[in-house]
Amino acid sequence: MPRRRAWFTSSVVATGALLAGCTGPLSTVDPAGPSAAAIASLWWAMLIGATLLFCLVMALLLWVFVKPATDGKASPRLWLIGGGLVLPALVLTPLLGYGLYVGEKLLAHPRADAPVRIDVLVRQWEWTFRYPGPDGARVSVNELHLPVGRAADLHVSTADVIHGFWIPRLGGKVDAIPGHTNVVRLSASQPGRYRGVCAEFCGTGHTVMDFAVEVHDGEAFEARLDKLPKDTP
Repeated sequence: MPRRRAWFTSSVVATGALLAGCTGPLSTVDPAGPSAAAIASLWWAMLIGATLLFCLVMALLLWVFVKPATDGKASPRLWLIGGGLVLPALVLTPLLGYGLYVGEKLLAHPRADAPVRIDVLVRQWEWTFRYPGPDGARVSVNELHLPVGRAADLHVSTADVIHGFWIPRLGGKVDAIPGHTNVVRLSASQPGRYRGVCAEFCGTGHTVMDFAVEVHDGEAFEARLDKLPKDTP
């Protein structure tokens, strides 16, 4: 009885630890925007597909152990083709199609209605966000401001080494590569504060390469930008 109780307690603790990883400021399965939601759905589809494939393989293995006589009747070619080609293809082909579909939706297509443009300049160990506007550009450092419910195209570049721009709860990451500008489209479905990080090791200060993200509702976004300092040439 004590062993059974100890096993049950360990199972509860392990389950709680796994579920705790599903929340938090850097959780990819707790999305707060359509791009992150698409990525989370792809992750769940991959998990289900991997679990299904694992169960099918384990069922075949169990079948061999339960009925060992049937193993000698099946030709090696049947095992190679059926278990090595047909079985994975049944699971991986739908996952590939769904992954291509989700990936296409995450691209910054020009069909979006007037996305907000934000220039992101990364350097060791600082994030500079520039917001172009009719009366001049505004600038914030280590704090990104976004409007709720509206797409934003972030043009990411770097002044030194490779960095990784990533806001887990809002979308996927994009690399900042020297001499090149990459664009990632993000949008938030609800106002609030989020956290962004550098997802590429960039030196001794990599652990402090994070930034705050504040998503504003309605006209609060424009009002917040008006309070930012203007960009000086």
